[in-house]
Amino acid sequence: IQAKEILYHKRTLNNLLAHHTGQPIEKIEADTERDFFMSAAEAKDYGLIDQVITRQNLPKSEAAVTP
Repeated sequence: IQAKEILYHKRTLNNLLAHHTGQPIEKIEADTERDFFMSAAEAKDYGLIDQVITRQNLPKSEAAVTP
């Protein structure tokens, strides 16, 4: 019974990922079968994230701020 439940949740998650990323279900199934690491840019291209936030160059403070 637990194995059926795990397979059900795996199918559900794969369908959600396919729907929201635009990737074909076959690709999602293959990619989620094992660990699949990607960079931030690759995650954006894959459709997992909307944007990559980069560090802004803020002006340096003249003096240290103390509480």
